[in-house]
Amino acid sequence: MPAISKFYGLVIRMYFDDKHAPHFHVGYAEHRAWRAIQDCRVIAGRLPNRTYRLAVEWAELHRAELLANWERARRQETLEWIDGLE
Repeated sequence: MPAISKFYGLVIRMYFDDKHAPHFHVGYAEHRAWRAIQDCRVIAGRLPNRTYRLAVEWAELHRAELLANWERARRQETLEWIDGLE
């Protein structure tokens, strides 16, 4: 599963063969969660509150890029790197 962004200890990834609605995976230390691209809701997993807020802020800023990467993944194309929060 390729990483598409890293910032403040968060690692954002997407699978090429996910069959679910458009989403991304967030990892932070031992925590993991799936987040929907459209509304940033948690599909599965759990993140600490601060990490949750950072992931939401990042996803809202990069929603179009996330959706474009989702489409690339469906076509088995190389995913684009997305800048993290600064």
